[in-house]
Amino acid sequence: MELPSPRIECARCRRPERLCWCAHLPVLPTQTHVVFLQHPRERNVAIGTARMASLCLPGSELHVGAEFAGSRLLARLLDDRERPAALLYPGEGAIDVSLCPPPGPITLIVVDGTWSHARKLVKTTPELQQLPRYSFVPARPSEYRIRREPDEAYVSTIESLVYVLGALERDPDRFTALLRPFRAMVDTQVDHATRIHTPRKRIRAPRPPRARGPAILRERAGDLVLVAGEANSWPFGSPERTDPVGDLVHWTAHRPSNGAWLECIVQPPGPLAPSTPHHIELPAERLASGTSALAFRDAWRAFVKDDDVLCAWGDHSLRLLARAGGFVPTESVDLRRVARVLENRHLGSLDAFGATLPEAPGPGLEGRGGRRLGLLARVLRHVVPTIEASS
Repeated sequence: MELPSPRIECARCRRPERLCWCAHLPVLPTQTHVVFLQHPRERNVAIGTARMASLCLPGSELHVGAEFAGSRLLARLLDDRERPAALLYPGEGAIDVSLCPPPGPITLIVVDGTWSHARKLVKTTPELQQLPRYSFVPARPSEYRIRREPDEAYVSTIESLVYVLGALERDPDRFTALLRPFRAMVDTQVDHATRIHTPRKRIRAPRPPRARGPAILRERAGDLVLVAGEANSWPFGSPERTDPVGDLVHWTAHRPSNGAWLECIVQPPGPLAPSTPHHIELPAERLASGTSALAFRDAWRAFVKDDDVLCAWGDHSLRLLARAGGFVPTESVDLRRVARVLENRHLGSLDAFGATLPEAPGPGLEGRGGRRLGLLARVLRHVVPTIEASS
């Protein structure tokens, strides 16, 4: 009996020779020192892109591991004064690299793995939690047709580097060359699957109906108060940044049970960060003429009851409220977590998820905070359809 001969693999990309994409690899030197922290399960994924990106970027590093806390690697990277380290990771507090790039070269740490793996790695690595974070908004959906992402706003590792390196090095067009091997791989895989494989069909058993949302949202509808806060926040690394939360400068609140609204624009206690008016969509003159912190606390205390339940997107608004000395009731609900559990997927930002929900009359309040409060009302009605907002 003749045994089948083993398939021949490319030593560089580790793909079968007929699927090799090495001929499409560009060489793109960078001032940015790119370091990939790759989860072990991602290393053997045939359609992963971190190795592809590392082969395109001379001087980049690719390290595989499930734990990096206390490692010599991170100690070395964090000790580089010429290229201070930053983390490419979305979420609360992340800086949009296209709007506020760092002034000089940095060491960019990129976590490569599923969103679950990446979140766990960051959560269990104190060194990464202390780093400034950069994020971006992709200009178009991912071209990753062979791998389903949980949200259209999510892109592959190599696609994210096209955006981020273009912004960091002030040359967006140069890094589109990173997409050449990526597109070649995707086209080859799609062609291979079309010619050889039959698409699989999944038959899902119907799920029994269940009550949506936590009980507190249904049973205490009259005590729910939606809140959204905006901060005067200086960039990471600037001497003016004395607190990671920032100072509250815009506070909006809404009680769905009776349609009551509250809006307070608060004078910043210190200098106004240059990017704050742009980010929160309020002119600097409007912030300068805002109310005092004491007047805000009095107005908020008159609006909120002792036994109210505050509903926010994440915990940033509640942290801003506490830092400003405002009254914080005992109970609160993170609507982002509630919606994520019900949808069973990553949702992206409040703006992205809220835009997918049915429109409803908004509060007509100012700035980004007013718009986000209206989106929170949409989310609440989505997770608890029995709640009807008053006009």
